[in-house]
Amino acid sequence: MRIFIIILLVIVAFSISVKLSNSAIAKFASSRSVSPYRTKYIAKTISMSLMVFYSILLITFLGVEYSQISIFLSSIFAVLGVALFAQWSILSNITASLVIFFGFPYRVGDRIRVVDKDDDIAGVIEEITLFHVLIKKGNELITYPNTLILQKAVIKESDLDASSQQVKGD
Repeated sequence: MRIFIIILLVIVAFSISVKLSNSAIAKFASSRSVSPYRTKYIAKTISMSLMVFYSILLITFLGVEYSQISIFLSSIFAVLGVALFAQWSILSNITASLVIFFGFPYRVGDRIRVVDKDDDIAGVIEEITLFHVLIKKGNELITYPNTLILQKAVIKESDLDASSQQVKGD
């Protein structure tokens, strides 16, 4: 009976945490005019993280021995480590996606220019997805990885135009 109550409490705590985090993400997204598509991705990523956290918490409360957990987790992490090492950019793009969601100063519809000496990447942000930013340049749609957009300087072109007009007016 005790185990059943612990499982029930962890499930209830997980449900409340997911609802609260989804509510906070929705408020944040609406205050910054983030697309519902993007908000859904972030909410799913946070929900999966909460699920892993509460699963670990449940295993701990159920009294599974540390040696059993460590063998199981080390096996899982070994397989995940090999898979993620081969595809490390996927993990870094997902992490960059979270950073962009909460801290990127530009939104969908903004005209930007990515400062890159090799390429001219300028246009309007069409969408910010889990792995990349879609930039529309004329008839072309440029797919730019999230990790690179965090590493390069990005200029909002309307800000650039306003500052250059201000300099000309002085």
